[in-house]
Amino acid sequence: MAPPKTIVDKIVYAIRQQPAASANGVSRAAIVKYLSAEFGVDKTKAASKKAFKDGVSKGILIQTGQSFRVKGDTVPEVSEEPKVVIEELKEGKGPPAQSGDTVTVKYEGKLTDGTIFDSAKSFEFTLGAGEVIKGWDQGIAGMKVGGKRKLFVPSKLGYGKRGAAPEIPPNADLQFEVKLKSIQ
Repeated sequence: MAPPKTIVDKIVYAIRQQPAASANGVSRAAIVKYLSAEFGVDKTKAASKKAFKDGVSKGILIQTGQSFRVKGDTVPEVSEEPKVVIEELKEGKGPPAQSGDTVTVKYEGKLTDGTIFDSAKSFEFTLGAGEVIKGWDQGIAGMKVGGKRKLFVPSKLGYGKRGAAPEIPPNADLQFEVKLKSIQ
């Protein structure tokens, strides 16, 4: 294959040589850095800015925000967002809890090593309003009063990289046993 000649060709080459971080493609910053390292293209040069614009207007590139991909190339598969694993321990009665409902639960939270980090006999919150970790909003939705579930919450849907010191370390997966007491 002949080396790319135009700056647009070099941008296409740079995009295809780098793994995309998302389905949107490769960031402008990563492409410019590659162009500078591999082809000596000046990072501040107006010609590279114009080349991005030309690539998009000619239909060669697809721009989403500050990321680019080559039209016609397969879109990279983006890993699926983590989900809560739900183990139904007891089915409740009545209508299921849904986003916007005020729910009251009894719960016990544990780390994967079995250490209990929190529990409450009665805790009230609005489902789906971001008042609790995402894992609870996902895992409690659909429960019926009197129902009991075990929730296995991946770190990303719990406290993530920051954790919740001192009880919950960074990147900790969590387990909860939850009983739905009421829906309002």
